[in-house]
This record gives sequence, structure tokens and C-alpha cells, in this order.
Amino acid sequence: MVVLSEDDGGVRILTFNRPERLNAWTAEMGRRYFDLLEEADQDPSVRAIVVTGAGKGFCAGADFEDLAALQAGTYAAEQDPRPATFPTTLRKPVVAAVNGACAGLGMVHALVCDVVLTADDAKWTTAFSRRGLIAEYGLGWILPRLAGQARAMDLLLSGRVFTGAEACAMGLAVRAVPGERLLAEAVAYAKELATQCSPASMAIIKRQVWGGWQAGLDEARDEAVRLMMESFRRPDFAEGVASFLERRPPDFPPLM
Repeated sequence: MVVLSEDDGGVRILTFNRPERLNAWTAEMGRRYFDLLEEADQDPSVRAIVVTGAGKGFCAGADFEDLAALQAGTYAAEQDPRPATFPTTLRKPVVAAVNGACAGLGMVHALVCDVVLTADDAKWTTAFSRRGLIAEYGLGWILPRLAGQARAMDLLLSGRVFTGAEACAMGLAVRAVPGERLLAEAVAYAKELATQCSPASMAIIKRQVWGGWQAGLDEARDEAVRLMMESFRRPDFAEGVASFLERRPPDFPPLM
């Protein structure tokens, strides 16, 4: 399988599984990944998702055989209608564990996850300008919002390689750790979300953050007031307060 799936408690772990190609992206891999994301989003037992890569790479970008076929006009793979930004539309939090090479399209797939952890020595690069390409699949929109315009322009124009430690310092990741600890830390983080946080609250917060980038402050404030009034009426709010007062772990209902 080009993407593996396994469960660890309430966490679904998805692993890009083309290690001999540093998990370079293919249409087959994309369909399988998005199908598994949909399954996880619909499974009430899954509360959070971790995405990582097998071997030495997270995802080294589009497979060069596919790129060569595109250049020659012989590329025949059916395009998935779901966009690269598909993970942002899920209800459940998606945590990227960038274990190694993260380039081009692979960088897009890392940064459309909700939270990113990275190996401190992982090699990141946008790469596009060095291949005669442009900032694809919304990265020219996302990167300035995460790292600021000056850093985004540096990374996109130069296509230079930088480390996971630098990615973290620029705000592309929340944590940079030694590679041998990365997956364990990412799963532990996801398990904390799965056991301590309301699934309904996380789903709405995702919508607020990803959808709010195009809203003005007043619009975002008014929408937050409306959503807060709704949250007061949910069982999650009652359980959150009760578990705090009773000094016990919360038992939030799953998303259905």
C-alpha cells in the first residue's frame, strides 16, 4: 500500500509508504491518502490524525516520472477532484510529523495540516523556482501567513534547502525534535487532543482558523460570538465544566 493506516487509541496514523522514492507524490498515493482521511473523519473512534512518512522522507514532492510525463504530454492518471487543501476541510485535527525530506508538493501537504512537528534535521525546500515551476496549490497564500512575507519570498524565490529546526524558528512547525523521538512526540500530542479536547470544539476551531484568514476582525469576532452561544448549549460544554470541577479526565462525545 502506498499509504499505510493504523490506530493507536483514538489516533489514526497515516504513513506515506514509498520509502524507495522518499515518498514522492503520485496520483495513486493522493487518492489513497484522501480516502483514508475521509474514513478517519467519519470514524467516531478516531479523534485525531497523524501523518508521517516511511523511511528517510516525509514527501519529496511530485514524483519525477509523473513530472516527465506531464512535460511530454503523456500523463494519463485520473485527477482526484479533492484539492491539495483537502485536510483543512476535515472536522478532526491533522498533525504532520515531518520526519525527513519535505519538498515542493510535500511541503504543501505538510503545511495544510493543522499542526506540524518536524525532525530538527529534516530537509525542507519549496524547490519550485529551481524546477521552472511556481508556488503551487496555494503555498504562495499559506506561506506568508505562517512565516511572514519576507521569509516566504526568500523560501519561494530561492528554493533553498533549510532544516526542520529553521522551519520551526520561522513558524512552519510548532516543535523540532530529534528524528528518533518525532513520531512518538507527534502521537503523544495527538493523544492529548484525543483524550482532553472536545471533538466538536476542535472541529469548529478548525473552521474558524482556516476559514477566518479571509475575514475581517469584526466579522471574525461576530462569528465567534455566534459560535460561542451555540457551544454553551452542547453537552461538550457541560462535560468540560464538570470534569474540571470533579478533577477527572473529560469524557466528550465523539463526532457522528
